[in-house]
Amino acid sequence: MYYSDVTQRVISFIESNLTDDIQLDTFPTIIGYSKYHLLRIFKQETGMSIGEYIRQQRLATASALLLHTDESILTIAFLFHFQSQEAFTRAFKEVYALPPGKYRKLIKVVRMMEDEKEMNQSKQIKGWGLSGSNPELYELTVDSNVFHTGTKSGLLYAKSEANSQHFATMMQGFQAHGYKGKRLKLSCFLKTENVLKCGAWLRIDNAAGDTIQFDNMDNRSIQGTTDWNHYSIVLDVPEDSSSIHFGVLLIGEGKVWSDGFRFEEVTEKVPTTNMLNVEHLPKQPSNLDFSEL
Repeated sequence: MYYSDVTQRVISFIESNLTDDIQLDTFPTIIGYSKYHLLRIFKQETGMSIGEYIRQQRLATASALLLHTDESILTIAFLFHFQSQEAFTRAFKEVYALPPGKYRKLIKVVRMMEDEKEMNQSKQIKGWGLSGSNPELYELTVDSNVFHTGTKSGLLYAKSEANSQHFATMMQGFQAHGYKGKRLKLSCFLKTENVLKCGAWLRIDNAAGDTIQFDNMDNRSIQGTTDWNHYSIVLDVPEDSSSIHFGVLLIGEGKVWSDGFRFEEVTEKVPTTNMLNVEHLPKQPSNLDFSEL
């Protein structure tokens, strides 16, 4: 749509000063027209008032900050001159139909799923894909010379210099429908060479993309060089589960071979390894006055 020079100048000023305290009374001096003439022309050409446009652009920029930064919701709210986090949340929900925190989590999950889909399509190993913080530093391939239960294994290794700040994972996912209400055990065999840290992992997500069960062997991770060993993860699959994701995580340098992945239903007699289990927390708060050392 074509905007007059007046409207274009108003839009340019607004978009350059979204984090400033923009007062309508300043526009006549900056743009060179009377306040009422500006308001009439802007409304006529854009379909919204100057105040509504400012609000819309602030919310749009705020949504980008939610996705691409780790700034707190409160910080973002104050940055764009909302009086409180609650006021920001109400305004945000009116436009995006989700509160800011849920929007941040959901859209990131959707983008991750899209990336995983593209990732799986670009790799040559059926069903498996490579992801992580720095996938370009790692390679995922099939090894026909090193294996345990079959004739081949999956090999994930660092191609170049990788440190503790880098990680990659070989992974795949599937629908949870057939496992809802069951306790699921993932087992596999892993062999390592000079790894900083690695392990198998299993994650259960609900339809909103929230992780509701998770274990990545962080409390029993594999380090250094090890021969083939059997590892397992046990998680419940709640009725609201939507998808199941699993794989092998490699942090830093080294190589990890994987073989013989297997899923099986187990009884409640088999304890879960869920790292999100509230039972891992103490039943009561403690040392509230800091008197205990």
